[in-house]
Amino acid sequence: MNKTIKLEDLGLKDFKETWDYQEGLFKAILDTKIKNRREEAGLETDNHFLFVEHPHVYTLGKSGDLSNLLLSEEQLKAKNATFYKINRGGDITYHGPGQIVGYPILDLDNFFTDIHKYLRFLEEVIILTLAEYGLQTERSPGETGVWLDVGTPFARKICAMGVRASRWVTMHGFALNVNADLGYFDNIIPCGIKGKAVTSLNVELGVEMVDEEQVKSKILKHFSELFEAEFLAN
Repeated sequence: MNKTIKLEDLGLKDFKETWDYQEGLFKAILDTKIKNRREEAGLETDNHFLFVEHPHVYTLGKSGDLSNLLLSEEQLKAKNATFYKINRGGDITYHGPGQIVGYPILDLDNFFTDIHKYLRFLEEVIILTLAEYGLQTERSPGETGVWLDVGTPFARKICAMGVRASRWVTMHGFALNVNADLGYFDNIIPCGIKGKAVTSLNVELGVEMVDEEQVKSKILKHFSELFEAEFLAN
């Protein structure tokens, strides 16, 4: 089992370009697995982890409801935002500057073959990361992602998640609001959940700006510990 993960930080990159890049990495792993099965080739499968920040974009998952996007095409253009229907689970979400997006493209045969456990591990990575900033975050029953003040009128989501998996290969991932412009969430019903607020790390800490590189390093630390993996800069 290959427990090394090739790490790439793509910086600020268009959503569609990043999606296409993810699909290429995803397909390469699947092709290797198919070759191994057909030819007993015994080839090692790769694992990847992409950090990226997207320009303003709204994405709708396979099970999502388009009515949760509250903007017309003209209004999207006016806000300098784009929109895509994509092949992950979940409903609608927003990505934009000030948000750390992580896309693990893993062959779970290298780790464990359990999608439920995989999602819980992704949530745990974020929960442990935010605990380092003194925030007590948690899961919300029946709702993916990471939340604060679950079960109260002040419940708010700080990290959204949505993944796709085929033959135990994953893609898509998580979006953690660090210095995000929360006004963009007013244009959607986030994840299709009405009456729940969205927050960002800088808002919770009462500061103008949080060091995003520091947050990324904490995410990688907890990810490597939970998945018992080693990151290699690509």
